[in-house]
Amino acid sequence: MPWTMDDYPASLKNLDKPVKKKAIEIANAMLDEGYEEGRAIPIATSQAKEWHDNASEKEVKDFMKNDDPTERDADASHSNPDLMDEAEEVVPHDDGWAVQAKDAKRPSQVFDNKQDAINRAKEIAANKETETIIHKKDGSVQKHS
Repeated sequence: MPWTMDDYPASLKNLDKPVKKKAIEIANAMLDEGYEEGRAIPIATSQAKEWHDNASEKEVKDFMKNDDPTERDADASHSNPDLMDEAEEVVPHDDGWAVQAKDAKRPSQVFDNKQDAINRAKEIAANKETETIIHKKDGSVQKHS
């Protein structure tokens, strides 16, 4: 279940509100990509603190003004538990190369460079303990790994 500003891990309770909100956003994205909670929370916390340290006051205020991006609705592009056992694919996309779970309706990320997409797909597949399927520009399968 994705976390929100009203429902989050106890380890985030003492963080400043902007850091907490950013950590929740990052952790939810990591869970969507197949990370386990135990890994996602400390990584997200560290990245959120680094973001806050490097963000301008305006960036932080703008981030806090936006609706809670961690509130999910049924139409939001987020993880489908049924896809956790599916292979990660690198497929051609109008904007370059997409990384997505096999049979997913939408890609999780799109890259300009195919190698960047392959690297990301392999990382996600390793976290999910599934295989990676790399496609050619014509859509045919280039490689299974």
